Amino acid sequence: MSLKPKSAEESKAEMTVRMFPSDANPAGNVFGGEILKQIDLIAGLVAQRHSKKNAVTASIDRVNFLKPVLVGNALILNAKLNYVSKSSMEIEIKVEAENLLTGIRTLTNTAYVTSVALDESGKPTDVPPLLLVTEDDKKRFAQGEQRMLQRKRERKHE
Repeated sequence: MSLKPKSAEESKAEMTVRMFPSDANPAGNVFGGEILKQIDLIAGLVAQRHSKKNAVTASIDRVNFLKPVLVGNALILNAKLNYVSKSSMEIEIKVEAENLLTGIRTLTNTAYVTSVALDESGKPTDVPPLLLVTEDDKKRFAQGEQRMLQRKRERKHE
C-alpha cells in the first residue's frame, strides 16, 4: 500500500507552557530535564500527526542549551519535520523563552528528535513520505538525511 505524501506544514506544531517554581532550581533556572520533557512531548505530537500511528522517541540529539529559561517565562516550542525515511522521522525543535512582562523572546534551545512509527504489534511501520514543497523544505530534508546517515554510522561504531 502506497502512502500519500504529506507536507511538513501539515504536522508542524507550536506549544506554549508557563514555567513555575516547581520546574526550576533554587536560583530560578528551569531544569534542563523539564525543557527536554517538553521537547519530547512536542516531537511526539508532530510524529503522530504525520504518521497517524503510535510514535516513540528513538533519539534526541544535538540539544543545545543557549540561554537560561527562568521561572515565570513562557516556554514556546516550535517543531517541524525535516526528514522522513521508511518508518522514522526527524523533527527539529526550536525553543524560546518569553519574558511575559516585556514580551521579549530569546532563543534558548534547539534539538533534533528522531521518532519511529509503530504498528499495533510494536514493530516499526511505514510512514507517509515527506512532500517537499519549498526550497527550504528541500534543504532541510537534505540536511536531515545527512544527520540520519551520521547517526547510523555512529551506531555501527558503538
